[in-house]
Amino acid sequence: MPAPDPSAQDISDVATGLAAVLPVLQRALDRRLAGDFPHPRPPEGQLALLRLVGERDGITVREAADALLMKPNNVSALVSRMTEDGMLERRPDPADKRVAHLHLTAEARRRLTAVQELFDGYVTEALHALTDGERDALGSALGALHGLARHLHPATAR
Repeated sequence: MPAPDPSAQDISDVATGLAAVLPVLQRALDRRLAGDFPHPRPPEGQLALLRLVGERDGITVREAADALLMKPNNVSALVSRMTEDGMLERRPDPADKRVAHLHLTAEARRRLTAVQELFDGYVTEALHALTDGERDALGSALGALHGLARHLHPATAR
């Protein structure tokens, strides 16, 4: 016998709960990071761009804008600022000099690694405080959360 379809109210409750808790989790991580990271934390847009370039070395400004749901001129301005700050390198495309490929500097890579290690540590610590059942539920939900991210933003890879 097939499982009954979830009610519209059930779906609405899950949507409301996720929309409420996900920003809280991110803010909690950001606040912890602010106290432990020895460098000024880049604004969220810069951090998102650094993460993206770290995942997709050589991405173009246009591709980055599409992936981040930003206007290309805004990404270009971020890239200019971050290049001046020594966090990104902008290399011209050999075939089309109007196109720039983005690469992390060694310093940016070190800082991103440090941020990720701190975030991983915070979440690991919090997971240890949960019950086995809660940890299992979160582990089981990861695939569904990645699927949700793909539906909200089709360019999301994973």
